[in-house]
This record gives sequence, structure tokens and C-alpha cells, in this order.
Amino acid sequence: MKIAAIGGGVIGGGWIARFILSGHDVAVHDPHPEAQRIVGEVLANATRAWEKLFQAPLPRPGRILWAGSVAEAVAGADYIQESVPERLDLKHRIIAEIEAAAPETALIGSSTSGFKPSELRQGARHPGRILVAHPFNPVYLLPVVEVVGGGEAAGRACEILTEIGMKPVRIAREIDAHIGDRLLEAVWREALWLVHDGIATTEEIDDIIRFGFGLRWAQMGLFETYRIAGGEAGMRHFLGQFGPALKWPWTKLMDVPDLDDALIDRIAGQSDAQSGQHSIRELERIRDDNLVGIFQALKANDWGVGQTVRAQEDGFYARQPAPASGYPLRIHQARVTGGWVDYNGHMTEFRYLQVLGDATDAFLIHIGLDADYRAQGRSAYTVETHIRHLAEVKAGELLTVETRLLGHDAKRFRLHHAILRQDGTEVATGEHMLLHVDTGEGRAIPMPPALLEALDRVAAQDRAPHPDHAGAGIRPIRQKEATA
Repeated sequence: MKIAAIGGGVIGGGWIARFILSGHDVAVHDPHPEAQRIVGEVLANATRAWEKLFQAPLPRPGRILWAGSVAEAVAGADYIQESVPERLDLKHRIIAEIEAAAPETALIGSSTSGFKPSELRQGARHPGRILVAHPFNPVYLLPVVEVVGGGEAAGRACEILTEIGMKPVRIAREIDAHIGDRLLEAVWREALWLVHDGIATTEEIDDIIRFGFGLRWAQMGLFETYRIAGGEAGMRHFLGQFGPALKWPWTKLMDVPDLDDALIDRIAGQSDAQSGQHSIRELERIRDDNLVGIFQALKANDWGVGQTVRAQEDGFYARQPAPASGYPLRIHQARVTGGWVDYNGHMTEFRYLQVLGDATDAFLIHIGLDADYRAQGRSAYTVETHIRHLAEVKAGELLTVETRLLGHDAKRFRLHHAILRQDGTEVATGEHMLLHVDTGEGRAIPMPPALLEALDRVAAQDRAPHPDHAGAGIRPIRQKEATA
């Protein structure tokens, strides 16, 4: 699938990064003289964030193919994301250029935060393929995308966007500013009044959000949060109790304060005092790290955005290349990134376990214990692990894991992984005992015949003696060694 991106600013760069990191080449056109630097910095931030977020091995990244014109970028494209500045005349001109050069089957998604599809389609040759695909910043992390514009084109677009880890929300009827920005606009207007009237500073308003209801919104949204507030009687009780307050003059949502020089100076000055010690790139990395932590917590609970992350990881595992012929199995590789290195200058301890765990997941997929299998309420749990650290590993090294099956019975199987450098040096080993379980009942159960047959086929290849260290624990410290 060929992807094209027209515009490489904050939003366009985020789209480019998400497609690139999902393994797609992206043809990019942006006439800005600093476009390559800007997109490069966004991609660097995105790469750093994805390496922290995902436990699954990431796909081989795609390439950025810089194009000198819109026509060059969209030639032969299947999906085109337009992210030019928010001017309708400019968008009309760019869409016309796209339509003149792109295949008639190509989909055109616009990142517009305010214009409706009917406005974007004015004068278009093939209006049905033009739709709104409005994301939120940072696009490479936040998965939701508002898809506006019905029909078959929207359905195809949602499939493409889901494949790169997005959470498409199809909006049934077009409306100015869609959904998300209308909600944000309401909060933004009220916040401006609070600063204008001297009620609160920018930092105090941000603290109310980030230490309060913003944490609830991040994992339950608005209506589910208020359902809980209604107690056991739920939403109906909440509406009955708090509904009358909507008629009280609490807000100024229909008015906007004049953004005169005095108010602009006040907001800018307070913002500088609040966050001026950080550069924009530093703030972006802080934001990304915090989002990664939230995503991982929600993934552990299989809730909200965590479900999207888990589904994306399952897709990454499914895209792993078939194992090379021969035995031991070589079904997992990992590249050591800078974020994996500790204060001693080599790969930190828990990353060894991550590589070994990813190798175990690759083995499970190899024998058929994949996402579809787990959806039936059965899985494999690791109940014992022993790791030996044999050599230091530096950033940038490519590691390959050799996997052996050291034994199995009706409910258990025992794996041995050896982590190797490219020159074959063994840098660590891991031995793991796994139980086949019923995840609903939380107890070990026999494996079905198909799984046992898959294990039998692997076991038939394991003819070499077991490693000398297999089955051994940590060597005790003898008294004379301790006092020597």
C-alpha cells in the first residue's frame, strides 16, 4: 500500500511518523524550507515513544520519500493524508492538485479540525472519496481519529487507519469542528474567561485538570465518569440531581473575551512562568513519556486506549517473519535502542527479560497459541524463570534469540532461550517453565491435541543434549568465598 502525505507540520509529521513506524513508505510533499528537519524531529520523538510503549518487536520502519510536488507525491497512492494549514481556499487548491495526479481509487483524508466534508468536496471531481480524518496531537501516540463522510470510502479508510493502530470513530452527521474540538473549545473559552477575570492563573487551571478530572477523562471519558457519580442508580440519578444546575449562570460559553494585548500578555507571561524552563522538544518528550505510562497502565487493565495498544502489539507479533529453517528456532530479533541502556552504559536488566519474553511470545505464536487462541479463554502463564547474564550489550546491537523446547507434558512446557550477538556470542540465556491455563478459572488445564502436536513436532527436532546450566539455580555463596 502506497501512502502519501501532503504537509509535514506538527500534525502532518505525526501522521508520517505513525505510518513510517507501522512499516509503510510515505511519499511526502511540503514546500516549507525546514520541512525535512521538522519531520525528522517528530519522527525521532515518535521512535523514542514507540520503543518505550510497545513490548512487541516493532516492524521494520518504512522510508520517507520526499517529493518535489503534490503530483509526484500522490502518483500511484492508495491513501493520501492532507494536513495543510486550515484555510479552505488552500485545501481546495491542494485537493484539486491531488485529484489531477492521484489514481481515481485513492482515498483522500483531511486532517482539518473544523471544515466539514461537504465544504472540502466543493468542486471536486470525485467527491465521494474525500473525507475528514481528524487526529489529535501527538498523532503518533493518540490513536483516536474522527472520520467524517459516509459510504464505502469511510469504511476503507477505517480499515487502513486501524491497521496503523488508530481508533477510528465514525461520525454519523457532519458538523463544524466535529466532536473533539467542540468539547475542547468549550473548556478553552471558559479557561480564557477565568484568566481574563483574574480568577485563576494558567498553571492553576492546568493543575485542576491534570490533578483532577483530567485523570478520570483519560480512562473513562465524560459520560462513564458521570455514570459513576450517579451511584448505584446510575446516569438517570445523576441527571436528576445535577441537571437543574445547567440552568444556573455558571459559565460564559456563549461569549469570548477579547484577546487584546493585555490578555495575551497575561496568558503568555503566566505560561512562560509555568513552563518556560523547558524547551518545546523537552515538553514533547515529557508529554510522550507520561502518555506511554498511562497507556501501559490501561493495557494492564485491558481498558480504553490500552485495548488499542494491545491489539496493535498483537498485529506486530503476527507480522514477524516466519522462522528460518533449522533448529534451534530463530524466531525473534531485537535491536537495542538508547532507551534500553542504563547508567552502566549497557542494556539494563529488565530489557533482557523483555527480549526473552518477546521470544517466548514468538514461540507461542509459532505453535498456534496466538491472539485468536487466547480469545477462547486459554493461554500460557510463565511460572518460573532463570536468567544468566553473560556479556554486556551496547546500544545499537542487533540481538537474535535461539529457542529450544527442553520438554513438555499435557499441561507444561519448558523453553530455553539463548540471546546472541550478530557474531554468535552468547550474551544471556533464559530458561522458562510455562503452564497451559484456563484464564477464566485461573487454573492449569491440559492442552488440546493440536497444541500438543505442535509441541511434539518441535520436540522431535531437539536431539542435542540439554545445556549444562539447564535446570540449575543460582550458585550459593560459600563461607570461604564470602570471606576471601
